[in-house]
Amino acid sequence: MNDPIGDMLTRIRNGAMRGKSTVSTPASKMRTRVLDVLADEGYIRGYESTQDTNGHPAIEISLKYFDGAPVIREMKRVSKPGRRVYLGVNDIPQVRQGLGVAIVSTSKGVMTDASARSQNVGGEVLCTVF
Repeated sequence: MNDPIGDMLTRIRNGAMRGKSTVSTPASKMRTRVLDVLADEGYIRGYESTQDTNGHPAIEISLKYFDGAPVIREMKRVSKPGRRVYLGVNDIPQVRQGLGVAIVSTSKGVMTDASARSQNVGGEVLCTVF
């Protein structure tokens, strides 16, 4: 797999479109950090570490819905393996005039665009969520 973060975002997007309550993805530290940000911002209910049928570590993600519609309307991968996108603190975009969130991987950890601006750090823009 070349793009594990993109794979996880696609699994979440597909599960939300189909109305699933949970989706499963292989486990990694970067995925859990991105899921921490999504959970803190209220886009998912939460997640827990499990094992798949072969005994490999996996993550079970609980999706969140409001009035029958998924809370996550749009998820886009910004920085891809073929084209990394690194931005300084002044260039980090606001998603939908601040209604959405850009998830940024910085030297101080994975965080939202707002917290990256408040801590005055830039980094790799992983994805945007609205």
